[in-house]
Amino acid sequence: MGFFTRIIVNAIIFLAIAGFFPGMLFVSSIWMALGASLVLGILNALVRPILSILSFPITFLTLGLFSIVINALMLQLTAGVVGAGFAFNSFVSAMAVAVIMSLVNIIVTNYLTIH
Repeated sequence: MGFFTRIIVNAIIFLAIAGFFPGMLFVSSIWMALGASLVLGILNALVRPILSILSFPITFLTLGLFSIVINALMLQLTAGVVGAGFAFNSFVSAMAVAVIMSLVNIIVTNYLTIH
């Protein structure tokens, strides 16, 4: 899946999660979701590799479950960069959104590679 396709998919996921679970994630507009998705993509390209290398021992000990925490940290960092139009209720909400986004991205990626 290409970079811009992933940006669009993540923006749709942000809007869907904000609509289905309004207490978890606040997104003020479609444009804010697109902006947050773009910021997340850039942060995943620049910051995530460093975090993954630094957290490898604990990720190894937890059999990969610590990657959920890293994903939640990336989402919290995105919310901090984007501003008030994109916010999480708590860190636990960010972890739940990270899990949902990972599952949906796996499903969408598998669907797009098959078709």
